[in-house]
Amino acid sequence: MTNGTIDLKALARQAMLAAGFQPDFPAEVAREVQALSAEGRPVSGASTAGLLDLRALPWSSIDNDSSRDLDQVEYVEKLPDGQTRLLVGLADVDAAVRKGSATDRQAAAETTSVYTGVATFPMLPNELSTDLTSLLAGQDRLGMVIEMRVADSGEVVSHEVYPAWLRNRAKLAYNATGAWLEGRAPIPAPISAAPGMEAQLRLQKETALKLRALRQKEGSLTFDSREATPVVENGEVKDLAFDGHTVAQDIIESFMVAANVAMATYLKSKGSVAIRRVVRTPKRWDRIQEIAASLGAKLPALPDAVALSAFLTQRKSADPDHFPDLSLSVIKLLGPGEYIVEPPGAEKEGHFGLAVHDYTHSTAPNRRYADLVMQRLLKAVCAGVAGPYSENELSAIAAHCTEREDAARKVERLMRKVAAASLLRQHIGEVFDGIVTGASPKGTYARLLKFPAEGRIVRGLQGLDVGDRVQVRLAAVDVAKGFIDFERR
Repeated sequence: MTNGTIDLKALARQAMLAAGFQPDFPAEVAREVQALSAEGRPVSGASTAGLLDLRALPWSSIDNDSSRDLDQVEYVEKLPDGQTRLLVGLADVDAAVRKGSATDRQAAAETTSVYTGVATFPMLPNELSTDLTSLLAGQDRLGMVIEMRVADSGEVVSHEVYPAWLRNRAKLAYNATGAWLEGRAPIPAPISAAPGMEAQLRLQKETALKLRALRQKEGSLTFDSREATPVVENGEVKDLAFDGHTVAQDIIESFMVAANVAMATYLKSKGSVAIRRVVRTPKRWDRIQEIAASLGAKLPALPDAVALSAFLTQRKSADPDHFPDLSLSVIKLLGPGEYIVEPPGAEKEGHFGLAVHDYTHSTAPNRRYADLVMQRLLKAVCAGVAGPYSENELSAIAAHCTEREDAARKVERLMRKVAAASLLRQHIGEVFDGIVTGASPKGTYARLLKFPAEGRIVRGLQGLDVGDRVQVRLAAVDVAKGFIDFERR
């Protein structure tokens, strides 16, 4: 700390190291990336001959305003029979990051990009993830395409997977695109500049709404669990800002879920071992029942995704202002997801939150190692060759990805607390309304409603449980450690 300011980026780096990450890329990785840049890979090469050329389609991407590590592009078209053809194109990261290379070994160790709000620590070097393997606008890129046929009901009735050439025609941002689609703002320039893109985005919205409606009917859970981003000026946190949820996020989420289900189903149909993403049936269903009962709703005695989905949808409509608080409570009680390995013919637990049985992570190979591994499995199946990993190797990868993902969440959560503590140090002694977000032998925690800040209740915690409303006084903060202490009023 210097003159009352905190070097947030330095603290983020320290947090990464303390969590077992290695934020600096080894010299051998830098040499590999330099060689790739010199060769022009992954665009050139004899192995790309004969690929399906889909560069003329009006592909688009939608991501955060500042994102350049673009993994996914989308295209839809209406078919004569009334169905919709949905294509999700994924960056072919494996073409540049070969299995067993120094870059691959580094990615396998880190397993995920970490987004702290004040600094991003990428899984792959920026020269790859934001350039050579990114689906940047106006660039020819290799990709893997998941093609789906969507019925008017929102059901995905068929799918196929294949490699292809891609060219992103419009790099779009959630806020501007969502505001336009919702009629709150003018059309963004990248949309008006690309022929046919306006109609394309409107059809994407229509398709996503159908997919989303069916998912909710089948029990997919609706949440509003926004995290705040620190607004930093001259090294000091001035505010914690939210980006509002828009229909643009719904488009990407719906297409991503559909693609991940199709990927898992496709590999299963081909008899391929695969890494799956699961969220197990919640152990604290009794507490979710109690929260629902306090709001006048009755949930079944046993965990039921359809009933919980209906309850959440009703509460979002009835009380949108407090829905983020309810979302946070339920998410905490559901628990985190994890990666498991599913051998051919095995039937294991599905994804409770999405109400699907077969689900994987495949749409972010620049940012998650599990997705890169899945891409390699997919390419092997498409080529008709043996898979590149044994079941034991995949099990070890899945366990490591789960552990590192948990570590990444802790780093990101710590840095949110550091930013919040920096902002709140001017409010010591003030009283706030909050909601209990954690209650265990390790401690009881609450999140403020006025500021998106979470801290520990150090006095007066008896009898509190997740989801309880509470008044707390801000007792103390330790910015460097991200500690925020509350006393219950």
